[in-house]
Amino acid sequence: MQTHLSDAANHLPRAKEAESILRTCVHCGFCNATCPTYQLLGDELDGPRGRIYLVKQALEGAPVGASTQQHLDRCLSCRNCETTCPSGVKYHDLLDIGRAWVDQQVTRPPGQRLLRQSLRAVLPQPRLFDVLVRAGQALRPLLPASLKTKLPAARVAPGQRPVPRHPRRVLLLEGCVQQVLSPNTNAASARLLDRLGISVEPVTEAGCCGAVDFHLDAQAQALDRARRNIDAWWPAIEAGAEAIVQTASGCGAFVRDYGHLLERDPRYAAKAARVSALARDLVQVLEAEPIEQLGWCAEQRLAFHCPCTLQHALKLGGAVERLLLRLGFHLADVPDGHLCCGSAGTYSLTQPALARQLRDQRLEALESAGPDLIATANIGCQLHLAGAGRTPVRHWIEIVEAALLVRQD
Repeated sequence: MQTHLSDAANHLPRAKEAESILRTCVHCGFCNATCPTYQLLGDELDGPRGRIYLVKQALEGAPVGASTQQHLDRCLSCRNCETTCPSGVKYHDLLDIGRAWVDQQVTRPPGQRLLRQSLRAVLPQPRLFDVLVRAGQALRPLLPASLKTKLPAARVAPGQRPVPRHPRRVLLLEGCVQQVLSPNTNAASARLLDRLGISVEPVTEAGCCGAVDFHLDAQAQALDRARRNIDAWWPAIEAGAEAIVQTASGCGAFVRDYGHLLERDPRYAAKAARVSALARDLVQVLEAEPIEQLGWCAEQRLAFHCPCTLQHALKLGGAVERLLLRLGFHLADVPDGHLCCGSAGTYSLTQPALARQLRDQRLEALESAGPDLIATANIGCQLHLAGAGRTPVRHWIEIVEAALLVRQD
């Protein structure tokens, strides 16, 4: 696709990257066939090809307005189109560049600004978020439905974490939303890794990965969070930590991108590249270990929802399913497993109507074979799917640990 960036756009830090991505696109339209929002809305501008044209026009100096911003906002960033694209177009990078450029020129309505600023102020702060969640649970009957469905009725207590005692050590990204709404996910991961001879070394200074800020009009603040995490992890990395483990694939996809996003930062480029190289989803760590030796009682029938960030960003589609099968779980067939559930980070709050439609479609597929539980690998998907109040939804590592505990009993 031929393009000529405007003088103003040419001064953007990622201008050459944007131009290179635009030239890669051959307008074939294969991407639209797997785009969730295009399938729902049937509008070319709500598919990847149309959004690429919108970004191209904006970067070439064409006027942009609320309509352009809305079409870009409606994208889930699921990256399904990247898996489909025969030309290898790095769509998510172009979208990030385009969104930031449009947001500089288009002032959002007050309600949108307030929502986005509130999410950025609350979600990455676990202590503040926990206080608000407790208040929300106490006032649950008075909350609007859109918020009520985001609050689990009860949280599973995390239990004790093992004290680090093994020569093999990994770091664990605690996350922000997950440690408040599903605190047992990381605790179960630490206990299971300990059983396999791998200790989780705590790094309390590390915080939110930065994805919330990055996707809510605050990319500079997101990169500052990335730098703080790198600084927090660096002593342990130098001391020989094997990996930086993520149990939420959305966080994992963003940490994996640190090296790319900070490649122009002379102080952090090398360190960010090292962090990205060490980033591992939990399933990558466990699939290399003799996990079957722990003994299992895996009689439940599961439907696994593979998050978009796991299959399209991290390219780990099928990895969790293979591990669950190794452990003896019965997996239900799930039609259209490549499609998005509509969670997409904060998308279910900023685009609730579309998110609900996608969630209901996904649940129909996940429940089609009558599973006992739905398993997933990302806190956003977990909360969004569970919010429908249908089949219980849990992180797969909690289901695995529960099966191990049954066998021990």
